[in-house]
Amino acid sequence: MDEPIAVGETVADVSGTLVRPDGTVDEVALDDLVSDRPVLLSFYTMDFSPDCIEEWCSFRDFDWFSSGDHVQVVGCSKSSVGLHRRFIDYLDLNFPLFADTGLELSDAFGVTYRTLGVTRRARRSCFLLDSELTVRYRWVGDHWLDATRDTPPVHEVHEAIVDELDVSDPETFGF
Repeated sequence: MDEPIAVGETVADVSGTLVRPDGTVDEVALDDLVSDRPVLLSFYTMDFSPDCIEEWCSFRDFDWFSSGDHVQVVGCSKSSVGLHRRFIDYLDLNFPLFADTGLELSDAFGVTYRTLGVTRRARRSCFLLDSELTVRYRWVGDHWLDATRDTPPVHEVHEAIVDELDVSDPETFGF
């Protein structure tokens, strides 16, 4: 896929290795994740890079994502299961993370590319998926030099999800 999957398109039901906040690991299909509630799938570069720490602290600290029942946030990077466990513990995250070491999920969303023309990884991006695996919202990084350097604007992502899911009277936690 040359371009990231667009809003209104349906993504293939891909499976991946999911590391949960309690450290358990399961092979999970996207279809299983969205059966509970919509999923905000956030692709990022790698665990422990400074910009990724900033990104995940933003999601963690914006309480609506961690305490709300409207959407579940799931991360996805090329990092290994062991690194994900350490990253979750280090940042005290309550979000599961896909260990997309072979970039199958990244490929399905059309966000795999070569950083500076060399290393394959996922372009930093967020996709809101409904129960049919249809993309309802997307944000894709477009930094002029390296698209992994952009970080999602958490407040804008929140507003788009509230609008798209028609969440009535959303809690803003002071923002």
